[in-house]
Amino acid sequence: MEKHPTAPPQVRLIVAILLPIVGAILVKMLAGDTSRLGATRNQSTMVLLLGPLGLISWFLGMRWYGLPGMGLRGKRPLFAGIGFSVLGWTAFLILRMFVASRGLGTGTREFVYLLIFEAFAVQLWVFGLLFRSLADWRGPMTAAISSGIIFGAAAFLFFQESFIPTFAALLYFVIWGILYGIIRLRTGSILGVVVVQALQSFTGWVVLLPSPQPDPAQLQTLYLGAGLCYLVFIWRLWPKQEDDYRV
Repeated sequence: MEKHPTAPPQVRLIVAILLPIVGAILVKMLAGDTSRLGATRNQSTMVLLLGPLGLISWFLGMRWYGLPGMGLRGKRPLFAGIGFSVLGWTAFLILRMFVASRGLGTGTREFVYLLIFEAFAVQLWVFGLLFRSLADWRGPMTAAISSGIIFGAAAFLFFQESFIPTFAALLYFVIWGILYGIIRLRTGSILGVVVVQALQSFTGWVVLLPSPQPDPAQLQTLYLGAGLCYLVFIWRLWPKQEDDYRV
């Protein structure tokens, strides 16, 4: 059942931004990890950051909005989210074939990490808590685009597949995030997108093992091609009227 919080939307947005971030940093510090924030993307460090981020977002979201308000919807919204996000996964995987790999890999542990932390925890914060808080304050379209930009920045800083610190890479991740934001807006669910995001990262960077130091030129081509495909999908999914919104 969806809830209707009484706190002003501006207050909820500020709390939704600050409390999960501050909580994640405190957990990281209390765990004895004093490395510079974002200096490394090893899984143990990211678990200490992304785990608390998602957990705090879960409790805040359940208190304010409930499952539907956080985009945790099944049935038709779930399958619609899967269908739309698979378009991005397919385009990315085809273009990924042109980036050099050192063989094929497997790893259940890798997939579990990607699903729980890089996909579910981050999307629960961005497209669950922040999206809904922004939508209540500035409207659904602003929420979709703004939360997508935040997702892209978080992916650029903390995801294992962020290999090169260039503007092209940042732009790719931001466009990827906006695509997911539009899917969240059109379907009202994040569950299908969470699963597909984990599968995309797993097939692209675990099953197809990248070289220890991927060629920046090949990565730039991948980012450009995938980003252009995502823009086409965003254009096709762009809501034509307010009845298309599923907040």
